[in-house]
Order: sequence, then structure tokens, then C-alpha cells
Amino acid sequence: MREAGATRPALWRALGVGVIWLFLLVFLVYPLIRIFYDAVTDEGGRFTLDNFLGFFRDGFYLRALWKSLILGVATVVASSIVGIAVAFLLVRYDFRGRGLFGYLTLIPIISPPLVGTLGFTFILGRAGSINVLLMDAFDMLKPINFLYGIHGVVLVETLHLFPMITLNVVDALGKIDPALEEAAESVGARGWKKFLTVTLPLTLGVQDLLAAQAYLNIVQFVDRRIFRMGIVISALMVLLAVVFLLVARRWVGLKDYSSLSYSVIERRPLSGLRQVAAVSFLALIMLLAFIPYVGVALASLSRGWSLTPLPLAYTLQHFERVIVETPKYIVNSFLYAGLAVILCIAVGVPIAWILGRSTVPGRGALDAVNTLILAVPGTAIGIAYIRAFHFDLPGFDRGLTSFWIVMPLVLAVRRLPYTVRGAYASLLLVHRSLEEAAASVGATSGRAFRDVTMPLIWKGIVVGGLFSFMTSLQEASAVLFLALGGWEMITNGIFAFYIAGSSSEAAALGVILIAVAALSVVLINRLAAGRMGGVFG
Repeated sequence: MREAGATRPALWRALGVGVIWLFLLVFLVYPLIRIFYDAVTDEGGRFTLDNFLGFFRDGFYLRALWKSLILGVATVVASSIVGIAVAFLLVRYDFRGRGLFGYLTLIPIISPPLVGTLGFTFILGRAGSINVLLMDAFDMLKPINFLYGIHGVVLVETLHLFPMITLNVVDALGKIDPALEEAAESVGARGWKKFLTVTLPLTLGVQDLLAAQAYLNIVQFVDRRIFRMGIVISALMVLLAVVFLLVARRWVGLKDYSSLSYSVIERRPLSGLRQVAAVSFLALIMLLAFIPYVGVALASLSRGWSLTPLPLAYTLQHFERVIVETPKYIVNSFLYAGLAVILCIAVGVPIAWILGRSTVPGRGALDAVNTLILAVPGTAIGIAYIRAFHFDLPGFDRGLTSFWIVMPLVLAVRRLPYTVRGAYASLLLVHRSLEEAAASVGATSGRAFRDVTMPLIWKGIVVGGLFSFMTSLQEASAVLFLALGGWEMITNGIFAFYIAGSSSEAAALGVILIAVAALSVVLINRLAAGRMGGVFG
């Protein structure tokens, strides 16, 4: 009887691990494999490399690849410079407004990339507020190109991504033993030398024009060669993402010699010109980061805003149209994101437990697959789902992509890592001795987790779930491919309204997205007690 009782939990654990792997294999690994299969086969299913040869022989696609790589490198460099500088100022120095700037740093996170782009065009576009003011003031004949081109994409991406780097660096700086830097100073490493040789390696844990071509090639239904080239581009994006991810993991592994516990760091006061420089730098970054919110808010309330610095009349009718007349975008978004979070928690919390508490085989592979999700572009995963799930399901005459449930499924797969990281970061703070004490008085591992561990890590689970919910609402690239009539989310609505020339309705939906995201960030920050970095990595 005792052996049977001991065997039963092991069987349940094995079954649970099997279900998790089945979910990941079916809804992540299989679609990505299908993309590569389609990329190396012809219409008859025969192996060929002609698709890739066609890509690399086409000057247009090679330019797209080259520009995408330049964009990725430039964004990483710019985001890292800004993010590290902001984090270093906030953690290591004391100056006027430091607390306010620390809170404002979170603000750019809540701006969905699509909404951010929309907001920038209202303020910095060719007919935006800044150009209208400059042309009126200086009698300029042509507007200044602030946005259109790689430099504009780098600007928008940097202002959206730098807070994530800042949060991770703030988290990492809190784990650096000050004695390491003091030791460096004792042997003559000071200033920039100390920062580059000691502090930076301890904190920097280190992403596409190709995506646009993939989208345009897939959505056209005329030329099969162009369609196939869209698949090839998607496969290349996944391949590049995997390569960069492996390089980053290798680099981080080599540099991972920081301490594990948080250290108390005494901030150095700044005064005089140094304080002015620090406050001016942070104020400039925050000013640029707030541009999308100003632009979207003004456009959502404007009545016929055109060729003037500010709207001449204001109205709430755009909100009435998107909330009352076309509520499907909001209802669908909350429904799909809510179901996605339930899936994220159901799958992500067990993954976090396996990574943090178990010794089952394949833990490293599970962690690698979970991390891979962050690297796979949304455009590629959307195309992968179209190719992988177009076949008729048993008992149905339609494929999975013909059922609305595919929407929360793809959102759950895209945002699973945030729930896993949130739960895992909290799990690391719970000492194993607490669970061992429960086991010593007869509690099974499942009961110990439920009665002891879960009450201690629920905040991390909620933080990860909230971040998964917020970013699911903001998902654009994957759902653009999968949303059929009646399934559209807010991001689909923004895209549709803007293309149709109803930019104010698009802005109204953007304001709603920002408001929900802002509330989520406030809750996340309170629950995480300022330690949001664990959610990202």
C-alpha cells in the first residue's frame, strides 16, 4: 500500500510534465517546424533549396535583410545606452526628482508599439504638430523627416524598449556586491574603466523590415512564388532570432558571476552641474517618451484635426463609436486576453515549479523552449499558425484557424514566458526548507505546494499574469494574420480605422489600451514592490 501511495504522485507528476510538453510541442514547436518544412519544399512537397536561393539572389530581399539587421543592432545599442544610463542614475545617485523619474520610467512600457507609432505621427509626422509649428515659424517649404525611415523606427523602438532594459539593469545592480567595485578601485580601476570592466559585465544581460515583407507577401493571394517567399522570410526571421538568442545566452552564461542576493547600495548625492545634467537627461528622455500619449490623446478628442498644431475643436464621439457602436474590438480583446492568461497560469506555473523545484529530465530543454518564445517574432508565429493548422480537424470540416479559440491560444503561447518568469522569480525567494518541513509532517509535495508555497508566491503569479494580460491586449503582429470577421481585437481595430482614414477612432482605441495598460503597470509595480525585472528575465 505504501509503495502504491508513493507511486501515485510520481505518476501524476509525469502526466503533468507530459501534458506541458504536449502543449508546447503542438502549439509552438510544431508550427515553427512547419514553417521550415514549407520553406525547404516545393508545391509537391519535394525537398528543395530553390526558395532560399531565390531569396539570396533577389537584391530587394537582400536589402530588406541588411536593413533589418542594421535596425536590430541600432535598436539594441540605442536601447541599451539609454536603459543602462537611466538605471545607473536611479540606482547609484541621489538627486532632485529621482523618485519621480523612477516611476515615470515605467510609463513607456504601457504604450503598445502600434499605438506609439500612431501617437508619434500625430506630433512628429510630416503634417504633425512640430512640423506645422516649424513651417509656420520659419516659412519652411518642406517638413522635416523626423520619423520616416530606419532612424524613425529606431527612435520609436528605443523609447518603447529602454524601460525593459532599465528594469533588468536596476534588478541586476541591486544584486552586485559593492565590495566588487571597491576591490576594482583598490587596484586602480576607477570611473569609466571600473564601469566597463566590472559594473557593465555584471549588469548587461543581453532585437525588422523583413517582418513587413513577410506580412505583405503572405496576405496577397495572387502570386504563389511571392507567397512562398513570405514563408522563407518567416523561417529566416525565426532562424536569426534563435541564433541571436543562443549567442546572448552563451554570453550571459560566461559573464554570470554576480552575487545572488540584493545588496544595500548607498546612493551618492549629485550637486551642481552634475545634478543639472542628470535631471536634464532624464527629463529629455521622459519628454520624448510622452510624445505618443499626447498625440493619441489629442487625436482621440479632436474634431477634424488637420494642419494645425493643436485641434481646433474637441468631442467624445470617437469614444462613443468604438465603445458603443463597434464594441467587438474591446469585448474580444478582454475575452481573448483573459482566456490567454488562464492558459498561461495553467501551463506557466507548473513550468516554473519544474524549473525551480524538480529534477525531472529535460528541464534545460524546457527552459530553452520557454525562452525561445521571447525571440520568435509575432509575424513568424502568426504565419506559422496559418500553415500548421489549416488542415481539417477530426470530426470537423474546418481547421483550427477557422475557430476563434485560436486567438487566445496564440496569445497564450506568445505571452507564456512572462507568467513563467513571474512565478519562477517568486519561487526562488521561497526556501526549500519550508516545503521540507511540511513534508516532514506527512504533507505530500502537492499539498505542500498548495498550502505552503502557493501563498508565498501568489504575488509573482499575479504579476506575471497581469503582464501577460497587458501584453496580450497589445499583441498586433500575430493576430493580424489570424483574426477573421468578428474576431478582431483592439489592435486590429486600430489598424482598420487608420487604414480607412478614421485616425481619431484609431486613437480612441489606443487611449483605451493605454488606460488598461497603465492600471496594470500600477498593480504590477505595487505587487512586485519595484522588482519588475524578474518578469523579463
